[in-house]
Amino acid sequence: MSPDVRSDLDAIPAYIPGASVPGAVKLASNETTAGPLPSVAAAIAEAAAGANRYPDITAGALVDRLADFLDVPTGNVTAGCGSVALCQQLVQAVCAPGDEVVFGWRSFEAYPIIARIAHAVPIAVPNRDDGSLDLDAIVATVTDRTRLIFVCTPNNPTGPAVTRAELLAFLDRVPERVTVALDEAYYEYMRSEDPVDGVTEAMSRPNVVSLRTFSKAYGLAGLRVGYLVGPAELVVPVAKMVVPFSVSSLAQAAGIACLEAGDELRARTDAVVAERSRVRASLLDMGHAVPDTQANFVWLPLGDAAADFDAHCREHLVVTRCFAGDGVRVSIGDPEENDRFLTAARHFVTRT
Repeated sequence: MSPDVRSDLDAIPAYIPGASVPGAVKLASNETTAGPLPSVAAAIAEAAAGANRYPDITAGALVDRLADFLDVPTGNVTAGCGSVALCQQLVQAVCAPGDEVVFGWRSFEAYPIIARIAHAVPIAVPNRDDGSLDLDAIVATVTDRTRLIFVCTPNNPTGPAVTRAELLAFLDRVPERVTVALDEAYYEYMRSEDPVDGVTEAMSRPNVVSLRTFSKAYGLAGLRVGYLVGPAELVVPVAKMVVPFSVSSLAQAAGIACLEAGDELRARTDAVVAERSRVRASLLDMGHAVPDTQANFVWLPLGDAAADFDAHCREHLVVTRCFAGDGVRVSIGDPEENDRFLTAARHFVTRT
């Protein structure tokens, strides 16, 4: 006889990470090509000497520095093992079995997974044709069982960002009993007019939180550290859901060092934004319908041709992220990596 386990586990899909192929350019996981900023790498090396000791279970020093950096009280911030872990903690904190978690689709593929892990019901609302979130359709989906809405902005994997005017009109229509999570993993790459600042919105409403990460712009994907900002009535229960010691001492030290590196970070993100514009313009010239993107990737809505395009790129030693039947997401790398991808994309257009 086998031990009893949850009977619904077969219905929970596995998270599929971006692939790596030896010798290929990896543009599948929205990582930075460069490593951590030099000052951050030095802080990691110094912290490694104390790796024999448990980290601060509250990540207190990092939370204090984040509160100062964001100009909010410390009670309105909590840190976690990447923003995806905080997403899961948030679902666990606000949802009982059978409650609904609403999000646009396509969007971050972890949303339906973490909803089901918490015995909640994922509700996916189709995006607009341009890949942007349909906030009107999302709010129209709210029922008495809805407890949480994820708004991914800029949206992963399609790229468009919600404007502040759109967000405010949306939030005014969402019942205050429903928590709205602004997933801002790509916040540092936004250069749009009327941008959303989730921290500002989270500090002005009782049911809004902002989730951000050090994985993307700061180049700490391998260390797993992110943070959530919002009203204390949500921050405290989310913090209770944390796995003890899940934010390592290296991650805490690195996060603190990142917050001291404003000029270095801006220069790095400006370079990515410039390459983002160049890559998108080149793809548009080839005839691809690439949505406006405010993240560190571009989206090709290839539909049934997505798998063929992805396979073609791998033949040219470029690894992209395929969402079969929908499209392909391509991270922005350094100029040489981007040129290799664009060459592969041109060959695909010529071939077809």
